[in-house]
Amino acid sequence: MEEVCEGKDFSFPSQEEKILSFWSKIDAFKGQLDRTQNMPEFIFYDGPPFATGLPHYGHILTGTEKDIVTRYKSMRGYHVVRRFGWDCHGLPVEHEIDKKLGIKRRDQNLDMGIDKYNEECRSVVTQYVEEWEKIVTRTGRWVDFKNDYKTMDLKYMESVWWVFAQLYQKNLTYKGFKVMPYSTGCKTLLSNSEAVQNYKTVSDPDIMVAFPIVGDPDNAAFVAWTTTPWTLPSNLALCVNANFVYVKVRNKYSGKIYVVAESRLSELPTEKPKSNSAYRPSDDSKKSKSEGTSGEKTKDSAADSFEVLEKFSGVSLVGLKYEPLFNYFLEFSDVAFRVIADNYVKDDSGTGIVHCAPAFGEDDYRVCIANQIIIEDEKLIVAVDDDGCFTEKISDFSGRYVKGADKDIIEAVKAKGRLVKHGTFTHDYPFCWRSDTPLIYRALPSWFVKVTKLKEQLLDNNKQTYWVPEHVKNKRFHNWLEIVKDWAISRTRFWGTPIPVWVSEDGEEEIVMDSVEKLERLSGAKVFDLHRHNIDHITIPSARGPEFGVLRRIDDVFDCWFESASMPYAYIHYPFENIELFEKNFPGHFVAEGIDQTRGWFYNLMVLSTALFGKPAFRNVICNGLVLGEDGKKMSKRLKNYPSSMEVIHDYGADALRLYLTNSPVVRAGTLNFKKEGVFRVVKDVLLPLYNAYRFLVQNAKRLEYEDSAPFVPSAITVLQKSSNVLDQWINSATQSLVHFVQEEMDAYRLYTVVPYLLKFIDNLTNIYVRFNRKRLKGRTGEEDCRMALSTLYNVILTLCKVMAPFTPFFTEVLYQNMRKVSDGAEESIHYCSFPQEEGKRGERIEESVTRMMKIIDLTRNIRERHNKPLKTPLREMVVVHPDEDFLVDIAGKLREYVLEELNIRSLVTCKDTLKYASVRAEPDFSALGKRLGKSMGAVAKEIKAMSQEDILAFEKAGEVTIASHCLKLTDIKLVREVKHPDGMTDKEMDAAGDGDVLVFLDLRPDESLFEAGVAREVVNRIQKSRKKAGLEPTDMVEVYFESLDEDKSAIQHVLNSQENYIRDAIGFPLLSSDSMPVHAVVLCEEIFRGIYSMSFKISLVRPALVFNKICR
Repeated sequence: MEEVCEGKDFSFPSQEEKILSFWSKIDAFKGQLDRTQNMPEFIFYDGPPFATGLPHYGHILTGTEKDIVTRYKSMRGYHVVRRFGWDCHGLPVEHEIDKKLGIKRRDQNLDMGIDKYNEECRSVVTQYVEEWEKIVTRTGRWVDFKNDYKTMDLKYMESVWWVFAQLYQKNLTYKGFKVMPYSTGCKTLLSNSEAVQNYKTVSDPDIMVAFPIVGDPDNAAFVAWTTTPWTLPSNLALCVNANFVYVKVRNKYSGKIYVVAESRLSELPTEKPKSNSAYRPSDDSKKSKSEGTSGEKTKDSAADSFEVLEKFSGVSLVGLKYEPLFNYFLEFSDVAFRVIADNYVKDDSGTGIVHCAPAFGEDDYRVCIANQIIIEDEKLIVAVDDDGCFTEKISDFSGRYVKGADKDIIEAVKAKGRLVKHGTFTHDYPFCWRSDTPLIYRALPSWFVKVTKLKEQLLDNNKQTYWVPEHVKNKRFHNWLEIVKDWAISRTRFWGTPIPVWVSEDGEEEIVMDSVEKLERLSGAKVFDLHRHNIDHITIPSARGPEFGVLRRIDDVFDCWFESASMPYAYIHYPFENIELFEKNFPGHFVAEGIDQTRGWFYNLMVLSTALFGKPAFRNVICNGLVLGEDGKKMSKRLKNYPSSMEVIHDYGADALRLYLTNSPVVRAGTLNFKKEGVFRVVKDVLLPLYNAYRFLVQNAKRLEYEDSAPFVPSAITVLQKSSNVLDQWINSATQSLVHFVQEEMDAYRLYTVVPYLLKFIDNLTNIYVRFNRKRLKGRTGEEDCRMALSTLYNVILTLCKVMAPFTPFFTEVLYQNMRKVSDGAEESIHYCSFPQEEGKRGERIEESVTRMMKIIDLTRNIRERHNKPLKTPLREMVVVHPDEDFLVDIAGKLREYVLEELNIRSLVTCKDTLKYASVRAEPDFSALGKRLGKSMGAVAKEIKAMSQEDILAFEKAGEVTIASHCLKLTDIKLVREVKHPDGMTDKEMDAAGDGDVLVFLDLRPDESLFEAGVAREVVNRIQKSRKKAGLEPTDMVEVYFESLDEDKSAIQHVLNSQENYIRDAIGFPLLSSDSMPVHAVVLCEEIFRGIYSMSFKISLVRPALVFNKICR
C-alpha cells in the first residue's frame, strides 16, 4: 500500500473527481453490468423527471436512495439495469413554450400551427439533459444516460397506445362529461391527483345572497352562501338538506325576512336600530351591517336581531321556485330556479342552503342531473371558455377572467339589493401544480378510466406491496385508494401522445389503434412519428362503405401521467419487444420516489397494472419526505434559504451529502430542514475518523515493511479468527454483526436503520479498537502480535468499505484502490466485489461485554468530571456491580487492562450482589396501569410499593409478576434504584454512577502512592502534545530529551526512574537526559512546562543522531 496524506490534507471532493475519472477510464458501470449479465434480474423502475428544469435536493435524495439499493443488489448477485428516463410531454413543456412565445390564449396556439408549436416543444425537452447528467453523475449515481428512454419516442408512445387499447377492450374506458379541476394557466383539465398537489392558503370573497321565494306571502328570500361569486351568473338551483330544520326569520330592525337552516341562523348579519345621536358617520366610512364581515363579532346575537316566524323541514322546501339572480339562463326557467335536496349540504359552514351552478361544481352537476335540471351527456352550456374568461352568454362580464370579475359581480348583486353579507374567507385552495394559477372546476368532456370499478382490486393489490415506511402504505396510500374517482386521462392540448381513437363523422364507428402496424394497415399511410402534427391528417375509410366517409382521430392527447404510468411496459417497448423479460419479472422489484407520488406516479402505476394484469406494478417502495430550506420553508431561490447542491458537493463531497440525506427523517417520509453544516459534520464525525483509522493502518503497515524489509501481506481470515486477543475477537465478531445487520436491513429496504449502525460501528472501530490497540498496532508488543492486529484492522476496514460501498461509493473506492495492492486476485473496483458474507460465529457475549465496558468507562468519566478529577490523575480503585457473572468474569479478566489503562485506575473489583451497593424499590406506573385497572388501582399500587428487595429482583428476572390477580409486566412497574455508600464514607470519598444496567463505584480518596504515576502520565502527555505541535507523524522517529528546571531535581528524577518502563511503553523509546544532547542536534520542537505537580521541566524533540546517548537516570 502507498503512503497517504494527513486527514487535514485529504480533499474529499478532489478525490471524488479522481474516482470519476477512474470509473470513466475502466467503464466501471458497464463492467458491473457485464459481470452480472447472467445473474437473476432485479427490475427497478426509475420514475421519469421532466427535463425542463435542473435537479434539486429532492431529485438527489431519491437518486441516492435508488443508487444505494441498486448498487447493493448488484453486489448481492443481481443484474440491475438502470436506464434513466425523461418525461417529455404535457404541461411542464407546453407551459415553458407558452411563456417563451407569450402565448396566453388557446387560439394563439392554433394560429401558430400545431406542427410549429410541437416542434418548439420538442426543441426544449432536452435543454437541461447535459446538466442533469453532470449533476447526477457527480453525486455518484450509476445510471445509463446513453440508453435512456423518453416518453416522446415512437416505441414508447406505441406501447402507451397498446395500454389504452387494452383498457378499451376490457371496457374500462369511457368518454364522459364531468366537472373537473381546470387550469386556466395551462388551459387544460387536471386529474384529481394533480389537483391536490399544490394547495395554498388564500383569502376569497365570502358572501351571502338573497333569492326571493316566488309566491311567498311574507316576501321571504332564501339565503345562500358562496366563496365563488363568479359562479353566480350560472346559478340554476338552490340545494338544501332534507333532514335539516329550516327557519323563516324576520329582522327586527329592517323587516327583511330570510330562510336559513336553524343551526346556521347565527351566521346571518346582526343589525342595530337606527340611533338618534347627532353623530353620523360619513357616507364614505359607513358600512352597512347587512353587509357585515365574515366572522364579525357583535354584542347582538342573531336571536336578538331576528324573530322566528316559522319552522319547517328541509324536505318541505323542495320544489319551491325562486327569482333568478341574473337573466342569462332564463330559457331553463321551466326546470331550473327551484329548490332541490341532497345530503352533501352540511351545517358546518354557510347557511344550510347551497347555490348550484352545475357547470362549475362536481356536486352541483350531480344533483342537477338527479333532479332533471340538466340532462346527463347532453351538452351543457359552460359560460366560461378555455382561457377562464366569461363567454358572450354572460353579456355583462363577457371576456373577463372569472376570478378577476368577482368584485364587479358582488357589486352587481349589491345593486340588485340581493347582497345579505360580504366579507372574506381564508382557506386552503388548489392551484395548478405547473402554472401556479388558481384552479377552477369546470364541466368538460373527457376520456376516463373506470378506476371506481377497480377499487377493491386496488386495495387488495396494495396489500401485496411492501412500503418503507409502512404507515404510508396503510394510511396515506390506502386512504387515497378508498376514495378513488374515475381518472380523466385526456387533455385538450397539443404536445403529448395522441389518444388513438378514430371516429366516423356520424359517430357510429370508433376504432382504437393498439400499434403503428394497425394504423398503417388500415390507413395505407406510412407512420414515422406519433405526435399530432404527423398523424392527425391520417384518415381511415369507413368499413360501411365510401358513402359513410372516413374516420378521423379525435383531438385529445393523453395526460402525461398516463404516459409515465405506462413506463413498466413502454420503456422496454412491451409487448412488441422483451416479452419474456417483462413477463418473468413483473411486478417490478423496486421503486423510490417522494411522498407526493402516493397520489401521483405510485397511484397511476397501480391503476394501470391492476387494470391490465390484476397485479400491483411494484413489490417494494421507498417513500421519502420533503427536503426543506434551513428555515423550514420550501426551498426558494428568492428566499436564498438553501445552498446549491453543487456548492455543497464542491465543499464537502458527494459522499458526505449522500450520508447526510440518508441519515435523516426524510428517508422515512419525514421532513429535513437542509443545513450545509450538517454535511460538514458528516465529514468531521464520520468520514475523517474512518480515514484516520485507515491512515493509521497504512502508516504502521509501512513501518512493518521498513522494519522487516518485506511487503505487508495481511493474514488470512481463518488465521485472524483464531486470535487470542480479546479486542480482535470483539471487532471480528462486531464486523460479522455489521454484515448480518446491514444485509438484513437492506433486504428490508430500511436505509434509515443502516446508516446509524454504520456510524456507530465506525465510532467503535476508531475509539475502541484502534485507540485501545495502539501499542499492538505500533509493534510494541512484538512483531507477531503487531501483524495479527494490523491484519485484523485491514480485514475490518476492507469489509466495512464493501458494506459502505453502496452508500459512499467514492470514499470506499479510494480506500479500496490502495488496500487491494496487498491482496492477490482483488477485483478492479470495489463495486465489482460481492457483498460480504458472514464468516464464522458471532460472539454475542464478547460484543455485549465490550459494550458494557464502554458504559463503565463513560460512567467513570462522569464521576471524575463531577469531582474535578481529570483522567491524568490516577485513582486507587473502582467497583463494578452487575448480576451477570459472565460479564463480571470478562471485565475482571480479559478486559481489565483496557479499563484500568483508559481510566488511569490501579485496581478493579467486581461485585455480583446488586443489593450490597444499591437498594431498589418498586413504584406503580400510573400512566400505564390507571385505565387498565380502574378501581383495582389502589389495592395493586399498595402491594407494588410493599414488594421486598427479593421480590423485586425475582420480578426483574422473570419479567412479570401477578398482583391481586393482575399480571404485570416490566413496563407496568418502575424500579427505582438508590445508591448505598459503604459505612462511614461520603460521596466525596466514594461516588457512584449507573445507567439502569451497570453500577460503578469510584474511590476518590487521595493516595500519595499514586503521585509518581500521575507525574509520569503528565510527562507523556506533554511529549505527545509536542510531537503534534511539531507536525510529526506517528511513525516519525525522534529523540526526546528531558531537563528539570527545579532547584531540587531529585524529586522528578526519582519519578522518572520509578516510571521508566511506563514512559518507554507509552512513547515507544527511552527518555534521554538533556546533558547528553549533541551540540549540533537538530531541534524540531522545544517547550517549557511549569506547575506540573509543582514541578517545571523542558522537553526537546530532536532528529535522531548516530551517537550513543546516556539514558536519563
